[in-house]
Amino acid sequence: MTLAAAPVPLVDLEANYARLKPRVDARLATALAHGRFVLGPEVAELEAELARRAGVAHAVGVASGTDALMIAMRAEGIGPGNAVFVPAFSFVATAGAVVLAGATPVFCDVDPATFHLDPDDLERRAAALPASLRPRAVVPVDLFGLPADYGPMRAFAGRHGLLVLADAAQSFGAARDGRPVGALADVTAVSFYPTKPLGAFGDGGAILTDDADRAARFRALRAHGANSAGVTERVGTNSRLDTLQAAVLLAKLEAFDADLARRAGIAARYDAAFAGHPGGQARPPGATSTHAVYVVRSDVRDRIRVALSAEGIATRIYYEAPLHLLPALRRYGAGEGSLPVSEDLCRSLLALPIYPELDDATVDRIADAVLRAAAGRARRVTPPPSAGSRRRSSAPC
Repeated sequence: MTLAAAPVPLVDLEANYARLKPRVDARLATALAHGRFVLGPEVAELEAELARRAGVAHAVGVASGTDALMIAMRAEGIGPGNAVFVPAFSFVATAGAVVLAGATPVFCDVDPATFHLDPDDLERRAAALPASLRPRAVVPVDLFGLPADYGPMRAFAGRHGLLVLADAAQSFGAARDGRPVGALADVTAVSFYPTKPLGAFGDGGAILTDDADRAARFRALRAHGANSAGVTERVGTNSRLDTLQAAVLLAKLEAFDADLARRAGIAARYDAAFAGHPGGQARPPGATSTHAVYVVRSDVRDRIRVALSAEGIATRIYYEAPLHLLPALRRYGAGEGSLPVSEDLCRSLLALPIYPELDDATVDRIADAVLRAAAGRARRVTPPPSAGSRRRSSAPC
């Protein structure tokens, strides 16, 4: 019987803060001292830096990634009677924001290799759309930090007069064919949930665009609909990115490039360990990922998960169910069997720990545990003495 090694969380936010503490604390102290906690100077500074990195003219900070999607749709006048095409294999917010805007999500299947919205299925869903629904937007999702292929999406949108709204909740900092996330779609929605590669100390998000008129509408809608002159021209919401979160994000941006490089190194180490085994997400040439999530794919996924848990290694299922089978969204879909690739992925994918503070020895330990479990050779272990004090981690969305 082997004594278990130290527990490994899925994401270690405590270690992340400990590493970045001096710069984060300094930024927070400055914000606390000036007291401008709503749309303070750090928000404008962050917006400028986000726009610069994304290669666009405008970034608008909002309260969450979900709000970023919803505000972007409301700014286009998308609402009742309108259809928005979304992939069924995604986090619930992708479709939830459509419903919150008053529109109807139309679920599409995904590519079995990249897990991105399948252009062929998109065409099929568009052709079968009832006359009662007017198509207005398509929302590709940069799943797990890998940018989707926006060429087919833009071509489709151009033929039908639709908005291309990128759900880049996990992918800020990535690129495709030399263009950064933010410059790939008409509008891009970003999340700063704490477990994202660029994560705040709470909820936060941003909307990126090159269009000045759109940016003005986003800014109005995030502040109860008031325009730059303070006149309320439309009903908006309260979705301002607060100053303290902007301060944290500015501090984290100083280490962001190095963090992305470390995530890429961990992903490459996993890739090497799993070479020759049916794997996770395919990464096309010309695309870089933030590696927000690293998944393996297996017919014995649940066995692997149980075995890793016994060795103190946290994992997570991505996703427990496709969007069209969630109770809150079933009425918009065609039921079980209607989107087979998305349904299969929910049965076979498992996310492994990946974060900048993870050392190579631990990555190798995780990979070895996966391979042993897949082969039915799980190690017998006893809990470590400190199991009750394992670090807390949040589950990324």
